[in-house]
Amino acid sequence: MKKKFARNVSIYIFLFLAVLLAAFIFRGMENEQANIREVPLSEFVQYLADGKISEINVTDTKLTGVLSKDEIVYAYANSVVEISLIDEMYLFPQMQEGTLKYESDPPDNGSVFLSLLPTIIMVVALGFLFYIMMNQGGNGKAFQFAKSRAKMVKGGEKKVTFADVAGLDEEKQELEEVVDFLKDQRKYKELGARIPKGILLVGPPGTGKTYVSKATAGEAGVPFFTISGSDFVEMFVGVGAPRVRDLFDQAKKNAPCIVFIDEIDAVGRKRGAGIGGGHDEREQTLNQLLVEMDGFAENSGIIILAATNRPDILDPALLRPGRFDRQIVIGVPDIKGREEIFKIHSKNKPLADDVTPEVLARRTPGFTPADIENLLNEAALITARRNGRFIRMEEIEEAITKVIAGPEKKSRVISPKEKKLTAYHEAGHAVVARLIPDSDPVHQVTIIPRGRAGGFTMTLPKEDKNYETRSGMRNAIVHLLGGRVAEQLTLDDISTGASNDIMRATEIARDMVTKYGFSERIGTVNYSNSEEVFLGNDFTTHKNYSDEVAREIDAEVKRIIDEAYKEAEKLLSANMETLTRVAEALLLVETIDGQQFEDLFTGKFSAEELAAQVKLFEEEKMARNAEESAERERLLKEEEERMRQELDKYDQDYMSDEEPEDRAEEEAEEQKEVEDQNESNR
Repeated sequence: MKKKFARNVSIYIFLFLAVLLAAFIFRGMENEQANIREVPLSEFVQYLADGKISEINVTDTKLTGVLSKDEIVYAYANSVVEISLIDEMYLFPQMQEGTLKYESDPPDNGSVFLSLLPTIIMVVALGFLFYIMMNQGGNGKAFQFAKSRAKMVKGGEKKVTFADVAGLDEEKQELEEVVDFLKDQRKYKELGARIPKGILLVGPPGTGKTYVSKATAGEAGVPFFTISGSDFVEMFVGVGAPRVRDLFDQAKKNAPCIVFIDEIDAVGRKRGAGIGGGHDEREQTLNQLLVEMDGFAENSGIIILAATNRPDILDPALLRPGRFDRQIVIGVPDIKGREEIFKIHSKNKPLADDVTPEVLARRTPGFTPADIENLLNEAALITARRNGRFIRMEEIEEAITKVIAGPEKKSRVISPKEKKLTAYHEAGHAVVARLIPDSDPVHQVTIIPRGRAGGFTMTLPKEDKNYETRSGMRNAIVHLLGGRVAEQLTLDDISTGASNDIMRATEIARDMVTKYGFSERIGTVNYSNSEEVFLGNDFTTHKNYSDEVAREIDAEVKRIIDEAYKEAEKLLSANMETLTRVAEALLLVETIDGQQFEDLFTGKFSAEELAAQVKLFEEEKMARNAEESAERERLLKEEEERMRQELDKYDQDYMSDEEPEDRAEEEAEEQKEVEDQNESNR
């Protein structure tokens, strides 16, 4: 009703302004038709002296003269004295001669208010129009900058429960206390217990922090307010703190409820550092948030959930007991969690017989729930592209590679020289990874560009890893340098293709020396700066060791890299035949999987034999795809035929339900309509 009223009022204002504009235009047209113009007093006096004015009107200090039938001029004198001089010098002589007609009107002594009334009406109309326009725009109320933009989802709307959340058993158990408190507060009051006022969900992006908070609200069946940390602070200064107050006012009116603040690090960063000082807008918003969280009454039924992937930069006052009492870490799921997540996201997706959640969980170590959902969606899109009925393991493998490295770029033109260089580079990575003991098995090797990479070698771990060992990190450096070593051993030159490998190897070596204490020369001392630099905390990094120690660190990092390089060189030099066989196979087929690489490495197949095998497999694959596409078309036609038969049966049943007389009358009417139409055509 209010929106309709505001819309109608705005229409009336626009009409009013249109009328005023038309009046001004009409008045201007009248002035233009009469050709009335203002001139300086000196020019007006010159017209009098030349005898060009036939009629004159003097009103107070305004002189209006008629030059001709269609031209009128007027001027203003500075005082009555000037009017007297003009009368004496020009007006009286010409009046006596009869060449000038003289008129005089009394001065206007009307009300000042009446004279200003048109201006007042115009200002009021413009002000009211501006008010209506501001209330119509931008999310409902443009004037209400200080209103919270939190969206409230009631308990019964789009209900998500813990049954929809997979792989987070311990985390759900922690949140069940909140649900129980919101359902039955009396039990906790009798025991004198205080439920946590705030719960901070911490974890990498895509692990399900927001989804878990929705499930908590769904289980409790209470209103759920959701807002992002960036919604508190905008271009308008001073709106953050009022929005926080308004958010908590709404929450108190709907208690018991849950307030979820996503990406709270946008307003919860540490205070008193960087630019802005104590009057920084973000700090004022944080101060208000701190007051509101610790200000409402105990057991009021308002639970604050917040999510962030940067808990290290939050203000300590925000994390103390009484505000965010509890932190729940939602990390990357393990193999069991991934299996449950695949079961949930594959409910409405037809998987082939060779694809099971157990297999998918083993193939996707390190994947977050968001990655898994995206993977299955990409696999479904690839299956639809080939017009298939079931998602096969081939589509799953392609989707995994696409999520990790990006889509294939088969259309990119690559010269034979660059193609050969890429083949030996990736073959070097794969052979070194196979020769290193206890390394992850090779899953796929390709020289087809994906993303920014000209090719890649993918290794998948046999099991989830929570920790890295010194030997494992050292083997990773050897694996990364295998591509550069292969280029140096087989080609006349080296390329920039190993730049990313060298950068990653250097980072691992430096972490081994400065962070993990893996260097015997440097010792078990942490020389790394664990605090990340961000705007609002610090602008420079501080080195917490001397220049002499820095030289020793650089020397130790170089020693680790050099030793790994020599080991990779030793491994490839002893297996040049295998390296050449894998590279030649890549040049022929471009992509080989883990089993094909194993056959090449052991010498079971030569490059040419593998190429023939891949060609045969591709032909069988195309035949299977064509057969499946034909089967899909047949099923679609059968479904169309079944629907047509059901419609025909429905029409027959409908006709049989009618009386014979009714059908006869309808047929007679139809026949008459046809005859009338034919007659009109004639």
